[in-house]
Amino acid sequence: MQMSTGNMMLDITQMQEDADKRRQEVLDMIDRLSDASSSDTASTISRMYSGSHNSSISISMLPSEPKIFHGRESELSDILELFSKETPRIAILGPGGIGKTSMARAIVHHQEISDRYRQHRFFVSCDSVVNKAELVALIGAHLGLKPDKDLTRPIVQHFTKSPPSLIVLDNLETLWESPGSRSDVEEFLSLVTDVEQLSLLVGVGLISHEALLIAYQITMRGAERPGKVSWTRPFIPPLQPLERDAAQQTFADIADDTHNPEEVNKILSLTGNMPLAITLIAHLVGVEGCSNVLDRWEANKTSLISEGNDRRSSVDVSVSLSLSSPRIKSIPQAKDLLSLLSMLPDGLSDGELMQSKLPIVDILGCKTALIRTALAYIDERKQLRVLVPVREHMLHHHLPGDHLVQPLLWHFQGLLKLHTEYSGSQSHYSTVNRILLNFSNIENILRRGLKAAGLLAGG
Repeated sequence: MQMSTGNMMLDITQMQEDADKRRQEVLDMIDRLSDASSSDTASTISRMYSGSHNSSISISMLPSEPKIFHGRESELSDILELFSKETPRIAILGPGGIGKTSMARAIVHHQEISDRYRQHRFFVSCDSVVNKAELVALIGAHLGLKPDKDLTRPIVQHFTKSPPSLIVLDNLETLWESPGSRSDVEEFLSLVTDVEQLSLLVGVGLISHEALLIAYQITMRGAERPGKVSWTRPFIPPLQPLERDAAQQTFADIADDTHNPEEVNKILSLTGNMPLAITLIAHLVGVEGCSNVLDRWEANKTSLISEGNDRRSSVDVSVSLSLSSPRIKSIPQAKDLLSLLSMLPDGLSDGELMQSKLPIVDILGCKTALIRTALAYIDERKQLRVLVPVREHMLHHHLPGDHLVQPLLWHFQGLLKLHTEYSGSQSHYSTVNRILLNFSNIENILRRGLKAAGLLAGG
């Protein structure tokens, strides 16, 4: 069943209400910690964060290893290379639906990692925490620590005394990107990731150097690392969409390889080779076939692969969560720029952004906000572009208004006029190059203008 925009927003609202309720329960629990017995409190935390599980052991169970995982061999090798160092601090970055959590799960279950860290691997999902107190309480629950109002020191002490350990903080951006909690979170990360130095200072030689091997790995939506942390170099670049062969292999593993190759290529072109979009649409093809899915896509766009109610089962929810980021909300017109870019498959250069006289205040600041949240990226031609699933979502749910499109229409008309007036001159070649870089953009903008004027079929 197709999820309407209204239903999707209701689901997101319900998710937020549920998260708020759980957060309040955590805060209430922390306030009662000094009066509660350790066994009762540990049980409360465990029930809150592990659903049907009810012990501090079950909350620390690792997620399963990804069964379908193609095209990330290079990134996997690079990350494993960083683990050859004593205390790697690694950030896995990228847009929503790019496979950050899958990468983290693959690392945790890799033979080299499981051999090295054995039973001391912790995978902490940060989706529902919004401040340092909640994060600390959640990590403490995973470690099986006795509850307290502030477990920062016990967490540090635990790691300094434990065998080599690995802790993964998944979806940390949910907590970190809020301006109200960012500083506290960065201070906490700085303290904990500096545990080796702290231990050498306070341990006075009582702790062996081997016991200080603690690795940190986080996954974050966006392209920005938290400050105050000495991240291990070289940095891992933000994850990119899959290459064609890996995308096809992922699709075939889910939907089988019996489909018309031409139709499969059309299907994959709708996903932008984003792992989440490939997974969702492949499951749909497995049930309905390529032809039916292609027919329905024309009317439903990303809503067709948005029947779930969380970031891992809905492209629309995943994009909507990125759009609700404080980094976007703090610059409201960033969303306007994103909606306009959704019409421009070629993207825009900084020159075009400035020269087109768009009615967007601090347009370069808006550009930065989109890049920081990975809603947009800079391609090899230095053009600001948007991935296909994000473009399709915006065109279906947040179509740009005429006040945004009209200045760009005038700009491109002026560019075409220059091409005609200065044909054969030296400046003509520069104009031709700009037109070629914007060829599909010009076609889309002119097509919209003609439709608006009723001069094109369907207008």
